[in-house]
Amino acid sequence: MMKAKYILAAGLMALGLSTQAQTLDRTKLPVDAPAPAIKIGKPVSFTLANGLKVFVVQNNKLPRVAFSLLFDYLPIREGEKAGYVSIASQLIKTGTKTRTKDQIDEAVDFIGGSLNTTPTGVYAMSLKKHTPKMLEVMSDVVLNPKFTQEELDKLKKQTKSGLASQKDNPAAIATRVSSILVYGKDHPYGEPDSEETVDRITLDDCRKFYETYYRPNIGYLAVVGDITPEEARPMVEKYFGKWQPGEVPKPTYEMPKPPAKTTIVMVDKPSSVQSMVYITHPVQLKPYTTESIQASLTNDILGGSGGNARLFNNLREKHGYTYGAYSTLTSDRLVGRFRANASVRNAVTDSAVGEFINELKSIRSSKPSAEELKSTKNTFAGNFIFTLEDPETIADFAINTARYHLPEDFFSNYLKNVDAVTVDQVEASANKLIDPEHAYIVVVGKASEVADKLKRFGDIVYYDLNGNKVEAPAPGKLTTSAVPAGLSADQVINKYLTAIGGKDAIAKITDVTQKMTTEVQGTKVDIESKQKGMTKFKLSVMAMGQVVQKVTSDGVKVKEEGGGGQSRASVDDEAKIEILKNAIFPELLFATMGAKTALVGTEKINGKDAYKVDVTLGKKTISEFYDVETGLKVQYTAIEQGPQGEMAVNTGLSNYKEVNGVKFPNTLTQNLGPMTMKMETQSLVVNTGLDDKEFTVQ
Repeated sequence: MMKAKYILAAGLMALGLSTQAQTLDRTKLPVDAPAPAIKIGKPVSFTLANGLKVFVVQNNKLPRVAFSLLFDYLPIREGEKAGYVSIASQLIKTGTKTRTKDQIDEAVDFIGGSLNTTPTGVYAMSLKKHTPKMLEVMSDVVLNPKFTQEELDKLKKQTKSGLASQKDNPAAIATRVSSILVYGKDHPYGEPDSEETVDRITLDDCRKFYETYYRPNIGYLAVVGDITPEEARPMVEKYFGKWQPGEVPKPTYEMPKPPAKTTIVMVDKPSSVQSMVYITHPVQLKPYTTESIQASLTNDILGGSGGNARLFNNLREKHGYTYGAYSTLTSDRLVGRFRANASVRNAVTDSAVGEFINELKSIRSSKPSAEELKSTKNTFAGNFIFTLEDPETIADFAINTARYHLPEDFFSNYLKNVDAVTVDQVEASANKLIDPEHAYIVVVGKASEVADKLKRFGDIVYYDLNGNKVEAPAPGKLTTSAVPAGLSADQVINKYLTAIGGKDAIAKITDVTQKMTTEVQGTKVDIESKQKGMTKFKLSVMAMGQVVQKVTSDGVKVKEEGGGGQSRASVDDEAKIEILKNAIFPELLFATMGAKTALVGTEKINGKDAYKVDVTLGKKTISEFYDVETGLKVQYTAIEQGPQGEMAVNTGLSNYKEVNGVKFPNTLTQNLGPMTMKMETQSLVVNTGLDDKEFTVQ
C-alpha cells in the first residue's frame, strides 16, 4: 500500500523548499547602517559552597523564569558502548526516587512549564509564579534520578530504530562517514554508534556517567527572567546546596589532521539518482575569538543560509544542480571543522564538485567586495538580534562568558566586532580555514554512474556506511547481492501477500480510509488517503489550513491538483503508474496493468537483507523491497521529477498493525532531497462504504 508517499514528493517539496524563493528578493542589498547597540542584562553571579557557579540575569519583559544548567566536561570517548552518553542523559528524566516519568511530566505540564535533559545539561522554564515548583522538580531530576531497566530498554529500542532509519538516508550516511574520516574512530567526535554498541549499554554505564559528570563543581547555572538575585539565591541554595562535588576526568585527545591531499571517498548507494556531496576537513578554530567572528562572516559569504551566498547562487541559481548548497565553519575548543555540502543529480555530480572547488578556491584568492561584506554583516546582525528573544541565548551568553574567560562586554559588543571585520580579514580567514587541496570529498550515491567522472579530482577510496574501507566494485558488477537459485519475483510477492494476511483476508477489504500527520520545517501537515476497490483513490495533503496537493483516480484517469489551482490529468501508462503507486494492494494489479516484475537481487534496508523487485510499466520503474525474513514490504523507491531534475524518493514502511485480519504499515518515512519526514498514522478504518462520487475525475 503506497498511499501518501509519492504525493508528498510533489506537494511537500513545494511547501518546504520554495518558501525562501517566494519571500526573498536577492536583487536588493540590505540598507547600510551602523552596528546597533546591544543591551544584554548584566548577570549577578555567586558560587555555592559545592562549586556550582550561578548567574542571575534579570529581565522583566515577560513573567517567566528559565534555568539553564550546563556541565563543563570534555567530550567522552565511549568506545564499544558508543551512544551511552546520549541514552544516559535521556534516562535521567525518566524517573526519580519519588517520581515516575509520568509524574514528572504531569508536574511540569500542570504548571505550563518545560524540562529537558541533554548530554551536557538540563533546561527548565516556567511562569514566575511557579518558579519554586519548577526548581523543585528540576532539582529532583538532577539530584535523585532512578535508573530502571524498563526505561533503558525503551530508549535503546528507540535509538536503534533511529540508527536503522539512517542507513538509507544519504545525508545521514555522509555525515557519519565524513565525521569518521575527519576526526577518526578513536576521537569522541568521530566514533560511530551502532545497533551493536547500543546493545552493550547497561544500567551501570548510565549510572557511572551520571555519578561522574553530574557534579556541581563543573556546573554553570544561569537563571534568566523575571527574578531578582535576592529571590534566586535562596531558592538555588535550597534546592542545589546539598549537591555533592566530585572529581571529573580531564582526558586529552590528539588534534585530527587533514588528508595529505584531496581524497575522494565513495559510498555506493545503487538505487540513488541523487548524490550527497560533502567536502570537509578539520580546522583549528577556537570559539568566541576575533578569528571565529571573522570565520563566521567568511562562511556566510561562501555558503551561509542566506540566498545571496556564493555556493547557493552558483550551484542552484546559475547551474540548477541542487535545491541548495551550503557550508559551515564550526568552532570548538578541541577541534573545529569546515564542511560544504549539497544533494545533486547523478548526471551532474562531477560538475557540482567542480563548482564547489572553484568557489572554495575563489574565496581564498580574491577579496569580497565591500558591498558583499556589508550585506553579509547586515544579515548576520539581524539573525543575531533575533536570537536575543530566546532566554536560552541569554543564559548561554552568561555561562560562556565565564567558561571561556571572556570580557564582560563581549556579547554586548559582539555586533561592533562583527562590523569591524574587513575584506582583508575575510580573505585571510578563508586562506587559513578553507583548504580544498587537503580535504575529503565524500560522495554518497550510485558509484556505477558517478565514480569514473570523479577521478579527475583525486584518488577514489570506497567506504561502507559504517565508515569502513571496502574494495571498489568490479566494473559492471551488480551492487546488489545474489538471490537464492530458483527464487522469482512472483514468489517474493506471494510471500508478502501471505505475510500481511493472505489473499482471502485481502479480498474482504473493499475500501480503506487512512489519516496521517507529519511535520515539514515546523509546519504540521495532515494527509488523508481514501481508496476503494483495486484502482480508485483520493489523496489529500493539507497544511496551514489549505490543500497543498490532491490526487484523484476514478480507476482509469488520474487528476493532480495543486494548492495554487493548477491541475494535471494523466491517462494511459502514466495513469497506470499513479494507480499502482496509490492502490491498496498494488501487487494484485501487476498482471492486469501489464507491469513486468524482476527480482534483481538483495540490498540492505535498515540493516537487514531485503529482496529488490523492479516493477516496470512502459518507461517507468518502481523498486520495491521485501524483508527476506518476514516477507513484509519495507521500502519503495521511485524516480520523481523535482525542480532540479530527477530524484529518488525512498519511502520506508514500518510499524505494521492488523485491521480486519490484514496488516497495514502505520509509519512511513520518506526522504525528499535534503528533507526526511516521518508520517504517523492517526486512524485507519476499512469497509466503511465509500461512495464512488468521491473518486470522480472531471
